[in-house]
Amino acid sequence: MNARPSLVKNALYTTAVLLLALPLHATLHAQTAPAQPPAPTTPQNGVKPGAAVPDPPPIDVPHDAAPAVETHMSKDQAAALFHSVDEILAYVANDSHLKATRPVKRRLLTREQVKQDLTKKMNDDEGTKRLERSELVLKKFGLLDRDFNLKPFLLTLLTEQVAAYYEPKTRTVNLLDWVQPDEQKSVLAHELTHAVQDDHVHLAKWGSPEPTAIAKSVHEDNEHIQLDEASTSREAVTEGQAMAVFVDYELKDTGKTLATAPEFGDRLRELSSDTSGSPVLARAPLLLQESLLFPYSTGLGFVQAVLQARGVDAAFAGALDRPPASSHEIMHPADYIARTPVPVLTMPDVHGLLDKDWEPYDVGVMGELDVRIITELFGGDQMAEPVAVAWDGGIYYATQRRAATAAQKTQPGSIAVLYYSQWENQDSARSFLKVYASQLPRKYNGLKQVQTPDGDDDHLLFETREGDVWLSLDDTGVFISEGYDRATAKKLETLYRDAQGHGQLQQAQQQLPQHELTTGFAHLLPGIGIPRAVVEAAGAIH
Repeated sequence: MNARPSLVKNALYTTAVLLLALPLHATLHAQTAPAQPPAPTTPQNGVKPGAAVPDPPPIDVPHDAAPAVETHMSKDQAAALFHSVDEILAYVANDSHLKATRPVKRRLLTREQVKQDLTKKMNDDEGTKRLERSELVLKKFGLLDRDFNLKPFLLTLLTEQVAAYYEPKTRTVNLLDWVQPDEQKSVLAHELTHAVQDDHVHLAKWGSPEPTAIAKSVHEDNEHIQLDEASTSREAVTEGQAMAVFVDYELKDTGKTLATAPEFGDRLRELSSDTSGSPVLARAPLLLQESLLFPYSTGLGFVQAVLQARGVDAAFAGALDRPPASSHEIMHPADYIARTPVPVLTMPDVHGLLDKDWEPYDVGVMGELDVRIITELFGGDQMAEPVAVAWDGGIYYATQRRAATAAQKTQPGSIAVLYYSQWENQDSARSFLKVYASQLPRKYNGLKQVQTPDGDDDHLLFETREGDVWLSLDDTGVFISEGYDRATAKKLETLYRDAQGHGQLQQAQQQLPQHELTTGFAHLLPGIGIPRAVVEAAGAIH
């Protein structure tokens, strides 16, 4: 199974973790999700909850904070909300120009039922294994602290903040009995956008076109690189479109829309970067924050740009029919509109050199978003943007030591990684190398730099308890090896540098989306929906 760390969702890129590739698009609610879940309440509508599920780790709450009082919908309120689904679905279809060709089922769930449902899917789904693999690679790259326990954190985030979600496989929108009906209608507009998208492209299949098997040959390696970013860019399209409809629904009483008043979208993206209103998201690692918000905030910016340039049909049906190939196009929609090819590097054949002692573990693209997250995490936000925009292609490869014990294979020390990137100029390449080198002491206890005869600031060798670390700059290409011995690392570097410009894959084609390390990570979750920060920001845009 190919790891999907939101490194950079999809094992680096980040970035929201969405419960193990489950086809859920959950919507967070800003006002009604308390910081700490109350004790389970009696199920409504005669539906009995399943077996008891252990509570996730609690969120710290001030001792003097009054416990939240949770109310539940009456039967009349529930009936009225169910009736509104058809009305809102008609609004969504008209706003997006996407046809609603099939009815949408609806369910009303208690908080306990939602928690049990998410917990069962998290524990039983094949995505659990993908999440575990992704977590190791993310930790090896330093995007997650090694003592961070990802799965319990995600469960806390989802069970405390989910408010409504759409399930493509059953074509059902799930509503929550503890959220007041009027407060769910805007998020219904968001979730029902997924229903009309589903009518157009069948989301369950369309959203995850990337390979799932572990690549074991150079041909399969390069196939993964071409296809790996699929879930990253496609999720940004679906969530960005849903956000655009969400904004229009919020503005419907003013007579304005995102198309006629784009400043509302600009303001919403600006405000949504503030996570202070969400205690779980606010304490999340930067990788998780960035990858969770990316599909909604940057995805909205992408859809808004296409909407302004080409109109509704291009922004909705057009983007579904010709989805962007990478996070670069989501971040730079002008390149998508102009059909500018996205740079993709070539994976050399490393199997003859590595496979005897190392088992293939993951391969993929480390794209512009990944670079921005890494640079911001290790070098600060002032450096992140200037370095990221100079990115000109990047790929990573991870293996696991065959001789490692079962216990050792649960730790990032059993993983070795390679990362090769190209840059628009040597100064940017050197800046990235220095930023990356600066965080090595944080990752490795007992890190020791080794002086080599040809060593300089552009060629750095370190010894660690997990193997050697080699960083090398040549012209505008940066090569990084962590875990392989120095002799093997230098042979690998030669293979990587020689492959560029001579391999079969030089650019990502529009029909061949890719997967990224950090953003792909987000796709592992069921789709937690609109983050609390985004929903709260919506209340301030008009």
